[in-house]
Amino acid sequence: MIKDTLQELDALDSRIAALQGAPEDAEDGLSPAGLSAEHAAELADLTGKRDELLKSCAHLTAEDRVFLARHPHRPHVDEYIHALFTDFFEQRGDRQCKEDTAILGGIARFHGLPVTVLGHRKGSTLEENMHCNFGMPGPEGYRKALRLMKQAEKFGRPIITLIDTPGAYPGKDAEERGQGEAIARNLMEMSGLTVPVIAVVTGEGSSGGALGLGVANHILMLENAVYSVLSPEGFASILWKDASRSGEACEIMKLTANDLYEDGIVEEVIPEPLGGAQRDHQQLFSALDTALEKHLARLCKMSGRALAEQRYKKFRQIGEKG
Repeated sequence: MIKDTLQELDALDSRIAALQGAPEDAEDGLSPAGLSAEHAAELADLTGKRDELLKSCAHLTAEDRVFLARHPHRPHVDEYIHALFTDFFEQRGDRQCKEDTAILGGIARFHGLPVTVLGHRKGSTLEENMHCNFGMPGPEGYRKALRLMKQAEKFGRPIITLIDTPGAYPGKDAEERGQGEAIARNLMEMSGLTVPVIAVVTGEGSSGGALGLGVANHILMLENAVYSVLSPEGFASILWKDASRSGEACEIMKLTANDLYEDGIVEEVIPEPLGGAQRDHQQLFSALDTALEKHLARLCKMSGRALAEQRYKKFRQIGEKG
């Protein structure tokens, strides 16, 4: 399991960092980096072990990728916005009920081009998780997202969405305030938008909670992200009445980035560092920046009508292959 491998990697990383950050006090027997010969040899040995462990991360099961997609130290939406965009101006509220912190959105610039960027927000600490409802939006979040997307259409700004949610909030109060209608309206309105829409699945993309931001011209997925109709645990509970068989469900559901790319649902898989995105944020940001720039340049050459037609045909054709 990748979980065990990551625990070993964390222990090795800690020891390597300690050796690299603390030069020896001895007056002789020092390596050029300030380490004694004994510690230099230990550092080389630990580095070799880490490299071997990382090589084992090149071939992961679907269950491993689900674990990585949910890793708490993967980059979050605010980190993507800070790294990839400039001049971000957050916009809040659905103009009907209240602000939903599970959706972060606003206006920004991408390589100088004005864009609207939206994404699910989970938070990085327990307090933030609770404040953002663990990335599970209510109807207000989807209405806010739609308000910003319609505004983007009015002013001709491309839309970039960052998807990472276990699903929309299923509580009674959310249903009473129109959760199903809010998601359905987003699907309808997004299908007809006359500006480029790019969706990036950065972690979990589950159920209608993900699809409410996912009706895009091009869908990109990080290598260890997952995109599915429901969680593997939910799938196993429904099919076998046994949530403990979620690992088996992961293989059957075909929810990995490579599975969806082969089925023609995803336009590009963004490579992650070995061991997962949490191990090197900057490497991931660089790869995603390049991909976004390429896809946006291609879509910006299309007319509004052509964009809407391409998006409509893309989703009508899903499931026809094979």
